[in-house]
Amino acid sequence: MLEKIQAVAAQVGAVVVGKENQIKLALACVLARGHLLIEDIPGVGKTTLAHALAISLGLEFKRVQFTNDLLPADIIGVSVFDRTTSHFVFHRGPIFSQVLLADEINRASPKTQSALLEAMEERQASVDGEAMPLPEPFFVIATQNPQDQIGTFPLPESQLDRFLMCIELGYPDQKSERALLEGRDRRELIAVLRPRMDTALLVAAQQRVKQVHCSPALLDYLQSLVQQSRRSPALAEGLSPRAGLGLLHAARAWAMLEGRNHVLPDDLQAVLTAVAGHRLRPAQGGIPSHSARAELVAQLTRAVALS
Repeated sequence: MLEKIQAVAAQVGAVVVGKENQIKLALACVLARGHLLIEDIPGVGKTTLAHALAISLGLEFKRVQFTNDLLPADIIGVSVFDRTTSHFVFHRGPIFSQVLLADEINRASPKTQSALLEAMEERQASVDGEAMPLPEPFFVIATQNPQDQIGTFPLPESQLDRFLMCIELGYPDQKSERALLEGRDRRELIAVLRPRMDTALLVAAQQRVKQVHCSPALLDYLQSLVQQSRRSPALAEGLSPRAGLGLLHAARAWAMLEGRNHVLPDDLQAVLTAVAGHRLRPAQGGIPSHSARAELVAQLTRAVALS
């Protein structure tokens, strides 16, 4: 199973070059049954990573380009009256897929963004008062432009908290950018990608993640991090219980990717910024940049290490 997962990482890495750590975090997010938010400026490969990951995992995926005039019905679906049967027939929207790529999610209004809340947490969608289950597995990959760009709406805290991880790709290094310049077009590479896993194998891997052992001492360390975030004067608010659970699931997935059946503190620290960074707010207010979030997480880690 680990060989299959490594094959997925290698194939995605051949398309999104020089981003091995981000690809590994994205895989850990999938294995932990979480949702992924990729935040960065346009043109650095956010959508390419999402496409390559979905294809390599062998999952059915749909892409929705979020715009300011997008409606919730464009995501969930709409009921249309059928004259032949004299009944309303529900036409399913793109949310009824295994992977939903929400491209530039913060360009849609908060009302449209909220259409994803139930799906991301309950893995179901309410249609005409009836709860309809979503496919298994269900995974949202959202891309987001920086908040200071024109035409963006900030994601509310309730929406951000439903993303297990938020990662940043950043500019490629010189060697990777040269490979991009000399290599084939990324769209051509994506067109020839083939699945390296299937749905059954992915679900089995997600179940195996739950069996990765976590010692009481490791749980003590995790709780100390969460408690420190709640009492730190540098932070406006601490990590939620959902964030603590997500941190545990992500650390287990990272440990499995490392080929171990138990979690180490290094695993927790490897995923901490991706899991906690987008949930933390400085006490002085404002929306922190990715580097500022990393510094808040670093302060949190240092405070717990000294206690």
